Order: sequence, then structure tokens, then C-alpha cells
Amino acid sequence: MLLHHSLSLSLFPANRKPQSSSSSLCPNQCSSPLSFRFLPHPRQISGTHRSGICATTGGSGREVDTFTTKSGYLFELSDSEADSLAEYRISKVASIYRRKPLIVIRRLFQIGTTFGKWFGLRFIDRLMERSDEMFQVRAAELRMILVELGPAYVKIAQAVSSRPDLIPPSYLDELSLLQDRISPFSTEVAFSMIEKELGLPIDELFSEISPTPVAAASLGQVYQARLRQSRQVVAVKVQRPGVQAAISLDMLILRYLAGFIRRAGKFNTDLQAVVDEWASSLFREMDYNNEARNGLKFRQLYGSIQDVVVPLMYMEYTTRKVIVMEWIEGQKLSEVKDLYLIEVGVYCSFNQLLECGFYHADPHPGNLLRTYDGKLAYLDFGMTGEFKQELRDGFIQACLHLVNRDFDALAKDFVTLGLLPPTSDREAVTKALTGVFKNAIDKGVRNISFGDLLGNLGTTMYKFKFRIPSYFSLVIRSLAVLEGIAVGFNPEYKVLGSTYPFIAKKVLTDSSPQLKSSLQTLLYKDGMFRVDRLESLVTESLRANPNKAIVKNQSNNSDSRMVIKEVLSFTLTEKGSFVREIILQELAKGLDALGLATLDSITSTAAANIPFSALFTYPLMTKEDVNNLRTFQRLVVLMFGSKRGEASNMGGRQVQAGPYKNQQEEVSLVLNRLESIQEILPVLSVIPELPTESQQQLLQLPADLAQRLISRAAARTIKRVLL
Repeated sequence: MLLHHSLSLSLFPANRKPQSSSSSLCPNQCSSPLSFRFLPHPRQISGTHRSGICATTGGSGREVDTFTTKSGYLFELSDSEADSLAEYRISKVASIYRRKPLIVIRRLFQIGTTFGKWFGLRFIDRLMERSDEMFQVRAAELRMILVELGPAYVKIAQAVSSRPDLIPPSYLDELSLLQDRISPFSTEVAFSMIEKELGLPIDELFSEISPTPVAAASLGQVYQARLRQSRQVVAVKVQRPGVQAAISLDMLILRYLAGFIRRAGKFNTDLQAVVDEWASSLFREMDYNNEARNGLKFRQLYGSIQDVVVPLMYMEYTTRKVIVMEWIEGQKLSEVKDLYLIEVGVYCSFNQLLECGFYHADPHPGNLLRTYDGKLAYLDFGMTGEFKQELRDGFIQACLHLVNRDFDALAKDFVTLGLLPPTSDREAVTKALTGVFKNAIDKGVRNISFGDLLGNLGTTMYKFKFRIPSYFSLVIRSLAVLEGIAVGFNPEYKVLGSTYPFIAKKVLTDSSPQLKSSLQTLLYKDGMFRVDRLESLVTESLRANPNKAIVKNQSNNSDSRMVIKEVLSFTLTEKGSFVREIILQELAKGLDALGLATLDSITSTAAANIPFSALFTYPLMTKEDVNNLRTFQRLVVLMFGSKRGEASNMGGRQVQAGPYKNQQEEVSLVLNRLESIQEILPVLSVIPELPTESQQQLLQLPADLAQRLISRAAARTIKRVLL
């Protein structure tokens, strides 16, 4: 629900005389005890000045919204029938409307003729070659049609209204109005519902309340008020009458159509299950008790994130049809072009989806505000979702395998996520995914967009009988909306590129056995360590910080000292123990190879001065030792903060070291990395800034490394003697 600056109000009661509980709402009488002087907020930028207007609680009582006018017959359910629809149960919905066939037929006729007329006009426009001329007119007509048909269709339109890269501009402009400019219903009806639900007269609940709604949406509308007891300024949301009946019937119709489409199109996806999941979510959204509980949980989990604001819920003033929450002022995030807050939103979404698993499933632009002190406010918690741990791990693994072009592993991830049946031809799927995603991945992780990934995926999904799990659309929507808002003012923005650093950091530090196994598989192939992939993960993880200074200077993240501190900060903690063990193991291999290369170099030089000595000497280094030496060189670059530049791997691109002329060159190239003490000074300077536990762990590293080196050298010596 949007509460932005142009709707902010300053309300002053014109008459503070108490109103008896039996007093009626009397429109058009400015002497009514609940009349108000309606003044614009100081920050209001609208040119309309409305000071001194006198209104009553019934000031808009004679107005009827478009939805009620066009679809009012849907309200013809009895109280018992309406109460039975508190939860979504398709069997209950079907049993109710099975007894009302005329209403179902009338609704089908209304939907068919309404959309049929619109598509007919579009067809005529094409025949008369005036499609471009009438484009904006038809877009406005479509918006009005959706409002007339009611909440279910408005919600569908809202789901795509924040994608400027997918929706034509004229349609986008019109559909975006559905987020906060729906026609309000009668204030008289709204106030009566508040009194009925909360069991007290309006004037006993609030010392001030706006005479008209400050915002209206498909399911309800909002009034600004001040609680009489605490004097807190609050938002009072009241449910639109009849929405449960309307949505119930529309969901029944959509479910029937989904079943018909699945059978006719031979889809593998259970489209009816997708409709059921969405309908269940909508029904939960219509229960304001549920929304208040969601808001409390969201505030507890994410309210402490820097620059994130979650309004306080007033449970004592909340029922199924009325909810009271803290008033939040601000502007639509899509209007202020604040890239930093987009990054904050991405970070918060990462925590929702991949850390806690409890996420805001309806983050359209009307529910995301930039407060006047520069923070990101989340509103409207009616639609939330739960992302199970195994699915969260599967999603992370899929992102890792996608970025690193492990398409065979990606095919397995799709089975884990429920997108592919286990019986699929894995080899054929891998080949198809390679063809679909290769071009997108070649651009690098920071340049991957949802549009790139969805390019030719539709054909592949149909061919291999992909399924769309019921949870999947809500999860993808929660990220796609943020990208949609961002590309509105920065066409180059890619939400996956902003999310991947957090994924990389989680993979490096998470204790999940599944993610540890994924990291092990990612870093090793046929027993060979792929240091380029470790470099990629570390490089990306350093960007996983929603800090204003870092976000504004993402491209200038070359501060060697900061890099070293960040690397040490996570490798020396308990969370980084798994990565630390891998690095120590590879450093031991590298030092062992360095020792062999040095010894080999010395013996080769000495043998060069002794006649026929070449007949009695042989190289000490194997191909594996050469690879270990190169890995050691890359680790030195990574750990000592030397210039990484082109050596780092972006987006999973492997950087292959070229062949060396001889082992002397191998040794010299490694030693040149430490050609002066200045290379080590940055490491020494950050040690005092590390936590005590990290400093103690750092002091243990030489002993741990020496132990591994001795063990490796002993094992190699025994192996060569015996063999």
C-alpha cells in the first residue's frame, strides 16, 4: 500500500467535542463532531492547495467505486458463506458457487465480453493501421478494464507492472497506476466497518482521522489517523467489501481454465497447483491478522538491517478486516532513483530468500518507499512466503553452477528445485542449457539479467517438460521487481550481479554440509585445485557489503589494505574455517613444489658445470608439482593483496597460466611477487585491527602450515623411495 509524499496529510480536528456511541454518521453537516480541517503536508509537492476544506465521515459516502458498479453482484453471498471463505479451500469455493450457476455464467460472460471487446478493438486498430496512434488509448482502457473486473485481475497486472524491460512504456505507465490509484470505496462504509470490527466508535479510537482515504488498492484502502490513547500517528487499512467473494469466484474460474490449458497444451507443470498457491497467498493477504503477524516477524528478522525500516504493528487494533500500523512517510522507490537503496533492497532480499527463508512476496513499487531520511521502508505484509532450507541451498548451488558454466550440475540443481522431473535425459538437458545460457554467461556475472536468462528458455522448458513449482513464481518475482525498478532509471542494472556477491560470501562461510560439498566440487576437478574459482568467489564476496561508500565506489574497489582485511576477516573466523583449511592445504602443496623447484634449479645449475652429470640427474618436479607451484603463485597474489587486475576471475571465466620456459622461470616468477618487504606491510598493518580471536588464529597458521608441509614432504619421500 503506497503512502507517498503527495498523499501526506496534516489533520487538525475542527471540533473535539466527544461523540456519543449512538450517534450516526451524518454527511454534509460541517458541524458534525468528526469534521476536520484538511491541510496539505509541508512536503507536499502538488500544486493544489486544499487548506480549510471541511469534510465529514460520510463525505464520500455517496461515491461508488468502479469495481462495485461493474461487479457488485459478486457481493451477494450470505454472512455464513462469506465467513466460510476465511481460508482458501477450493472444495468449499466450488460448493458455494455450484449452487449459484447464474452468477458463474454471468461472470464468465462479463470477463469474456470485456476482454473480447478490447482485443477486438486492438485487431481493428491493426486493420486500420492505427495501432501506434491508439496504443496509449488502449493501454488506458486496459487499466480501466482490470479495475472493473476486480482485485484478482489487478493483482495479476501488478505482477508485471514493474518490468519496463518487458512491458511497452504506454502499458507500463497505465499499469503502474494500479499500485496506488485504485478508486476508493465509500468512507461511510469504511468507518462503519472499523467500528464494527474494533467494537468502538471512531472518536473513541482516534483523536484525528482523515475524512477521505489517502491511498486505495485492490484489497483495501488506507486512512491516516492519530490514536486517542497513545497519540501515535498511524495508518488504518480497511478491507474492501466483497473482495473475498470476488476473488473466490475468479480463482475458481482461473483454476478451471488452468486445468483446461494444461490438458490442451500438454504442459508438465501443474498449473492448477500454481493457481492454488497464488490463491492461498491472496486469501492470507486478505486476513489482516495474518498480515500483522507477518509484519511483526519481518520487523524482527530484518528491521535491524542498516537503512531498512519496517513499520510497527498494533495488534490490539487489528482484526481480519482492519489493521493499524505505524505511519511511514516517503516516496515511491521507483521515483527517486536511489541506487544505494536498490542495493539495500537486494541485500535485504538476499537475507529473506537465502538466509532466513521468510520473504516479502509482493514487493511492487507501491510497497517500497524511500523515507525522507534516506531509508528503505517495506509496507504491506499480506503476501509472504517460506523458502525451505533445501530449496535455499539448491538455489545457491544453481547460481554457482550457472555462473561457472557447470551446466551438468545445473541440470541436477533443477531436479532438486523441482523444475525438472528426475527421469529427464540429463545429458540432453545439459546440452540444451549450454546453448540457452552460454551467451548470457559470457557477459560476466555482473552483466546477467533475468531477460538474458529467460531468452530461449521457454522452448527448452517445454521440450524437456519443465515444471514450475508453486513457490517459484513468488521467489523470482521478489527479485525481478527490484531489477524492474532499477532498470527504470539505470538500464544497465542487473539484480543477479548485485545478488551474486552475497551468494559467493555465503558459500565461502556457510556451515551447511550441502554448500560445503558444493564448494569442494566447485574448487576441485579431477583432484586439481581451481584457484581461479576461489579468486572469483573471494573477489565477488568482497562486494557483499551494502555500505554507501562501497556501493558508490564499486568499480574502484582496489584498496589493497581493505581487500586483505576482508579476506583475513572471514578466513580467520569459525565461518571461514572450511576455506581456511583448503587454502592451508594448497599453500602447503605450493611450498613443497617451490622447495622442489628450488632444489631442482640448484642441482641443474651445478650439473651444468660437471661433464656427463646430466646422465645421472633427473627432474624432481612432476606435472602436478608445476600446477601446485602456479596455484601457490595465485594464492600469494590473493593473500598478499598484490595487483590482481586481470588475474582475477570474473563471472567464472577461467584464467589459464601459460607455459613457462623452465623451472628457474617458475621460481623467479613466484619470488618476484614478494620482491620487497612493502608487499607484506599491508598484511602486518591490518593485524591489530582484527578481533582477538582472529589474531590468535593467525598466530597458529605458521605452525599448521608447517605441519602440513612436513606431512606432505614425508609422504612424497616415502612414495618415491618405495616406487
